[in-house]
Amino acid sequence: MAAAALMWSIAGVVTRHLEQARSFEITFWRSFFMLLSLLVILPLLRGRTAFAPVLRASAPLWLSGVCWSVMFTAFMVGITLMPVANVLVTMAAGPLLTALVARVFIGHRIAPRTWGAIAMAGAGIVWMYGAEVAHLSPVGLAVALCIPVAAAINWTAVQRAQAQGHAVDLVPAVFIGAALSALATLPWALPFAASGRDLALLALLGLVQLAIPCVLVVYCGRVLKAPEIALLGLLEVIFGILLAWVGAGERPATAVLMGGTLVIAALVFNELLGWKEQPT
Repeated sequence: MAAAALMWSIAGVVTRHLEQARSFEITFWRSFFMLLSLLVILPLLRGRTAFAPVLRASAPLWLSGVCWSVMFTAFMVGITLMPVANVLVTMAAGPLLTALVARVFIGHRIAPRTWGAIAMAGAGIVWMYGAEVAHLSPVGLAVALCIPVAAAINWTAVQRAQAQGHAVDLVPAVFIGAALSALATLPWALPFAASGRDLALLALLGLVQLAIPCVLVVYCGRVLKAPEIALLGLLEVIFGILLAWVGAGERPATAVLMGGTLVIAALVFNELLGWKEQPT
C-alpha cells in the first residue's frame, strides 16, 4: 500500500518535466496509456473473463466509472492550473467530504470524532486557500474540488449498491473510468503537440502512476482494514509534495504547508480513533 501511494505521488513531478504536452492532452495520453496497461495486466491476473464485468456492467458500475473518469481528468487538469501541493491537499479532504455526502444521501451515521475531523480539515482548507486566493486560478480551484466531490459520490454510490445486494468491482470501474476520460478529453487534446519524450513520460504515468497502483490497492483491500488503507494512502500527499519540491523546484507556500498539516492531522486523528473502535 505504501508502494502504491509512492507511485500515485509521481504525477506532479513528472508533469512538470513535460516539454510540449499541455492540459487536456496530458490527461488524454495518461488515461489512454492506463487503458492499454490494463488491457495487458487484467487478463494476466484474471484470465479470459477479465473484462466480462465491463460487458455486463450495471448502472452502479457505470456511475462509479464516470466518477473515476472525473477524478482522473480533474486531477491532471488541476495540476496544470495550480501548484501540486494545493491539488493534493484538496484531494486529501475526500474521505471527510464523503462522510457528509453519505450522511445526506444514504443516512450514514457520522461519529463525533468524524465531525471534529471535518471541522479541523475545513479549517485547514480555508487556511490554505484564504492566504492564496488572490494568486490562484478560480478555474483551477473549481477543478481541484471536483476530485473529492467525485470521490464522495463514487463511494456513496458503491455503498448504496452493496447495501442493495449489488457488489461493485473496483477494477472494471477504474477501467471504464480510464476509457471515459480518454474519450472525453480526446477532442480537446487535438491537435497533438506531445514530443516523443512527453509520450514516454505520459506512458510511465499511465502504467506506473495509475494502472499498477490501482491493481495493488484491490489486493491490499483483501488483507488490510479500511483505516490502514486510508492512513497509508495519505502518504501520497506527503510524497507528492516532496517530489514536486525536490524534483521540480515547486516549493509549497507556508499557508499550504500549515493548512495541509491540519487536513492530514484531521484524517489521521479520525482513522486512528476509528481503528481503535473496531472489534478485535
